[in-house]
Amino acid sequence: MADHLSHLDLIEVGQQFYIRADSSLADGRTLVLLHGDTFAIFDRYGDIQPVGPGQQGLFHEETRYLSRLELRIAGYKPLLLSSTTREDNVTVSVDLTNPDIELVSGELLPRGTLHVYRNKFLAESTCFDRISVRNFGSEPVDTDLCFIFAADFKDIFEVRGQKRSERGKSLPEELTPGSVVLSYEGLDHVIRQTHIQCSGLRSVAEPDKITVPLHLEPQHEAIFSLDVVCSNDGVVQPKQVSFEEALLGIQYERSASPLAGVAIYTSNEQFNDLLNRSWSDLSMLLVQTKFGPYPYAGVPWFSTVFGRDGIITALELLWLAPEIAKGVLSYLATTQSTSIDPERDAEPGKILHETRKGEMARLREVPFGMYYGSVDSTPLFVLLAAFYYERTADIDFLRSIWPNIRAALDWIDRYGDIDGDGFVEYARKSESGLLQQGWKDSQDSVFHHDGSLVMEGPIALCEVQAYVFAAKAGMAVVAEALGEAELAARLQSQAEELRKRFSEAFWSDELGMFALALDGKKQPCRVRSSNAGQCLFSGIAFPSQAARTMESLMTPEFFSGWGIRTIAANEKRYNPMSYHNGSVWPHDNALIAFGSKHRREKQIALRVLSGLLDLSLFVELHRLPELICGLPRRPGKGPTLYPAACSPQAWAAGSVFMTLQACLGLTIKAKESRIYLYHTTLPEALRRVEIHNLVIGSSVLDLAFERYAETVGVDILRRTGDVEVLTQR
Repeated sequence: MADHLSHLDLIEVGQQFYIRADSSLADGRTLVLLHGDTFAIFDRYGDIQPVGPGQQGLFHEETRYLSRLELRIAGYKPLLLSSTTREDNVTVSVDLTNPDIELVSGELLPRGTLHVYRNKFLAESTCFDRISVRNFGSEPVDTDLCFIFAADFKDIFEVRGQKRSERGKSLPEELTPGSVVLSYEGLDHVIRQTHIQCSGLRSVAEPDKITVPLHLEPQHEAIFSLDVVCSNDGVVQPKQVSFEEALLGIQYERSASPLAGVAIYTSNEQFNDLLNRSWSDLSMLLVQTKFGPYPYAGVPWFSTVFGRDGIITALELLWLAPEIAKGVLSYLATTQSTSIDPERDAEPGKILHETRKGEMARLREVPFGMYYGSVDSTPLFVLLAAFYYERTADIDFLRSIWPNIRAALDWIDRYGDIDGDGFVEYARKSESGLLQQGWKDSQDSVFHHDGSLVMEGPIALCEVQAYVFAAKAGMAVVAEALGEAELAARLQSQAEELRKRFSEAFWSDELGMFALALDGKKQPCRVRSSNAGQCLFSGIAFPSQAARTMESLMTPEFFSGWGIRTIAANEKRYNPMSYHNGSVWPHDNALIAFGSKHRREKQIALRVLSGLLDLSLFVELHRLPELICGLPRRPGKGPTLYPAACSPQAWAAGSVFMTLQACLGLTIKAKESRIYLYHTTLPEALRRVEIHNLVIGSSVLDLAFERYAETVGVDILRRTGDVEVLTQR
């Protein structure tokens, strides 16, 4: 007899034991998408919640165009079955079902009767959302899906917590049968609009919601779309395309990306997951500008051009995809400052720190519309140009940006060296600018051994001098290639003199590494920091100094088990939960590991690579975050996440590739048509690594590295062209 009972009958029969499900388990994880100047952060339902940390939303050009989007089934929040970001980061997929719902008719719609599938992606300033609803019950269902929405049009700095004394005004909603337009006129007189359009099924639009009535026969499915378009007046919007056309366009973009050609495979599937997710994150963050590809820094707070971040990401990927470095150099050359503007910390020849497009930047409520307040972007620009030339031998491109390189070199000597002591330093020119202007730019990041903060400039950071050394030494080679022998000799002489003076002023036998900085009175900040580790890849450290620094960085005070902390645990201002004073940053670790690329002893690179792999096993999607807390690793416990970390973050995603390069000891010298492998080694977790489609000039290589008990073997699987592979053991 039970075979003939409906689902409702079975519930009634076993009512005393039936467990009603009215809501899903709490889940604070998020889903992230980005395309160009548009990004979105959803909850696990594919919704945008107006509560919680407040960072969820649909953002375009640093403005939140949608601050709420919640799907309801007959007024009830659905149950979450599963959701994920696809491995290529193109789409977000969400599977939902109905909870137990008492319908208007008085009947119970049992949970699990309806399956709701959402497929979302971003393209052309639009969030596409394809929704399918299928009735798996044995009876027809009459219900509705309702989308509740709101747009606060907050600037990204407001979302981050900055208060404004005055805001623009909301304009009346515009309603049509299947759409709603929400509008806001900013104090910059720009009208920003959110167009919410339902298509495919009949819908009813109201000021704060769109309702889609549904009648579903058993085993029948209904499909419709809810698209959200972000637009600004005065900006020509792209032609709206269909879901299918837009999706094909994104897939074509990814296939044409500089990252699409080369591939890395290993014997460790977990490591492959880390590589693939990092590759996908970089592909998503890589934005095509009119100057070439540029990696946006990270979501949500830094989804724009940052000079330092773009340069370091390009360095991390230079051996695999030098086109990214070319795009970064082209963009930064074009936006190089040509005048003095204290409010923006701008000086002739200085390289951009960041650029913003939102209302507050346009009104100069924040100085970051075009902001130049970083002391290291300019030497890093020159350094990247020199490294790019070594990797590609593209002298024609270097010639095209040569005036920009010369201007950057002039800034280093004239404006960068504020007091003429031979070191590049900083002191902000405006109270609205950044106090600390190195990569550790939080206000408490520079201090003395007793914990007292350094607040007055000029401040000379140790790693900045290392960048200047590498920039001048590398650019001497380029100058020689361009026929400027006198400049080449002067740059080489300046680099050698800097190395000597740097050792005298910064090296501390007591610390076993370089001091963090010199304060405004030229007193060294005798603090053990990861900044000293970033000096190593430049070559400014003498061999004995490099060895002692690496030894210090491997002590328990520095190495947490997941990576190297920004400062040692026995320093006065150490706090493992701080942004820069005890946390662990993947990109910082990669730059430190990179210092062992040419060295026989690679223990630091091996430990960093193993730490990154272990970290990736505990984080969502195997995605390396901007940073984690520096608490020590404990048996049976994962890493402690930093609550406001960007994820994805470009230079975090690139860190695994630079660290792998350091382990392989791989250096490409395109002018010689050679690949050098210095003391190649691999961690125990990687028995085999294959690199396919590595391009050097007109040559293409496939390489395989096999780990044995005492050595690593190298095999050329494929070679076109005349490139040589030389091993240094």
